[in-house]
Amino acid sequence: MLPVVGGDLDIPLVGGSQARHANLDYAASAPSLVTVAAEVARLLPYSASVHRGAGFASQVCTSVYEGARAEVARFLGARPDDAVIFTRNTTDAVNLLARAVAHLPGSDLGGPPAGPRVVVLDLEHHANLLPWSGPNLTVLAARPTQAETLDALAAALRAQPAALVAVTGASNVTGERLPLADVVRIAHGAGARVFVDAAQLAPHRRIDLAALGIDYLALSGHKLYAPFGAGVLVGRADWLHLAPPYLAGGGAVRNVALRHLGPARAGEENAFTRPSAGLEVTWADAPARHEAGTPNLPGAAALAAACRALAALPDGALAAHDEALRARLEAGLAGLPGVRVLRLWPDAATKAGDTAPVGVVAFTVAGREPDALAAYLSAEHGISLRAGRFCAHPLLDRLGAADGALRASVGVGSTAADVDRLLAALDSYLTAGPRWRYVRGAGGWMPSPDDRRLPGWASAVPAAPTPAPSPCDA
Repeated sequence: MLPVVGGDLDIPLVGGSQARHANLDYAASAPSLVTVAAEVARLLPYSASVHRGAGFASQVCTSVYEGARAEVARFLGARPDDAVIFTRNTTDAVNLLARAVAHLPGSDLGGPPAGPRVVVLDLEHHANLLPWSGPNLTVLAARPTQAETLDALAAALRAQPAALVAVTGASNVTGERLPLADVVRIAHGAGARVFVDAAQLAPHRRIDLAALGIDYLALSGHKLYAPFGAGVLVGRADWLHLAPPYLAGGGAVRNVALRHLGPARAGEENAFTRPSAGLEVTWADAPARHEAGTPNLPGAAALAAACRALAALPDGALAAHDEALRARLEAGLAGLPGVRVLRLWPDAATKAGDTAPVGVVAFTVAGREPDALAAYLSAEHGISLRAGRFCAHPLLDRLGAADGALRASVGVGSTAADVDRLLAALDSYLTAGPRWRYVRGAGGWMPSPDDRRLPGWASAVPAAPTPAPSPCDA
């Protein structure tokens, strides 16, 4: 659909052959668009300070950085007075907002009447669960259907008012999504604002904050076809103006002065020799208030370039591509023995249009360990997907997959041939078994022997023990 960097990458297989890489792990990190890579390459010769230099290159960099902010705002349909804050990733953006909400002043000073209480569902990625933890968190159990879940949310907000409802735009496990317009209607009707974790939604569907009434949204560049290291928090500026700065440092202030201990005494006429009781700081408003330090200019520019490329697609093209690949994958999995596709809500599987699940499908295979299957798919077929619990342990528990699952996810560089390769490889495994021997090591299942070799430039470091798997995979 759109060319991506590495789309024609050949990778080694066990036994000495090679195959084109079939990347079905877009939900973890998507490859960069070719146009994004070109944009970064065009910018790099101008590397200079942002907001801090009088030189021509600095002026270019400042213009690109602020232009990127405007581009992201347009892509997401932000309101004219919304703040657009660049962060490291979605996790960073959620932590920024969580810290802001936790430290908001009382309602008499502009804070929320309900205090800092936050409501989340038990189906969230850890990034939209852990930052909110504390006495002001209400975790609401999702119900067996979407309709019942929405009713439960309304009842919970009637029983105990909240400042914010934080929900995923699309599940990073099942791809399912609640109707955000209904979530906003229910929350706003109860006096709460809405935050959407759009890390999985934004790469698959267009989002319009103003039209939907979403108050805050976060996403990651590395899932939106840009390189690692950049994300964004977009939303209403008032709370972000009131909150303490996320980081303290240069760029986040209007003025800093020393606060002295009383009038000068003899020999202390010079202010720099007088004892100080601390600092008097006048903080900037958002977004600068929360962007202390030198910003990630290449990351912001790359994220903006990705937004520009996706916005240029014909209306509905992104969703149509995504839905076609998901339907092909689910139909193929349904024909394989022992395969169970994980779903939250039976009334979500048949949805279309604005609430159709995105191209993220998790499944289990009866009697098979997910990471052993993932190792086989990579080593013998050149197929990449994810195995584990996907940093969503409570959700995997309620789906009956506490030991983990496999997850295939598609994107703009995915093809029907990639999906068919996965289905054929799974069928071969289930009917004939693997050709190679596999052993479990400290880092999970691996082929033995493994005659694949990393490129020289990737292995030019001292050998280190194989790292233990991430707790999110365990």
